[in-house]
Amino acid sequence: MDDLLQVIDALQPIIDTLDRQLAAQARGDPRSIALCALPGVGTLTALMIVAEVGDISRFPSARKLAAWAGLTPTVRNSDRTVRHGHISKQGSPWLRWIMCEAAQTAKRHPMFAPGYQEMAHRRGKKIATTAIARKLLTRAYHVLREVHQQQAPPHRTTATKAAAGTAPHPGRARISA
Repeated sequence: MDDLLQVIDALQPIIDTLDRQLAAQARGDPRSIALCALPGVGTLTALMIVAEVGDISRFPSARKLAAWAGLTPTVRNSDRTVRHGHISKQGSPWLRWIMCEAAQTAKRHPMFAPGYQEMAHRRGKKIATTAIARKLLTRAYHVLREVHQQQAPPHRTTATKAAAGTAPHPGRARISA
């Protein structure tokens, strides 16, 4: 027991240094700052979401992101019979794991608690926690989209393109007299 306590004491300064580096990384990233506003999402969770998702514009919808993370149920259907199974577990296992960890805290937040209680009563606690993870990832998608749109440069309009000397339609050549 004493040996293990010495190992923990020896590793603590290294852990503290890494924690400070992670906090500094999160303070410099507007996406991480925005994600930390979500219930259950802290510095490490926000940084992990940003690292795993990457450029949010590659996902056209929150549903596509949830499917990529493997948090959507499998669907088997034949004619009019539709059966929803377990989550697909396709995609990023790290994102799925961190979202389920964040859901452990978020399920007690007033935003998610009523839905969690009702689903836990009907389907069980594990399924309800996974559903909260999917809802939390959906909220994270919208937060990241908003930050992305704020950071994106404004689009040039046709009038500005014409004033700059470029053709308003990319397929047409400019005719000069």
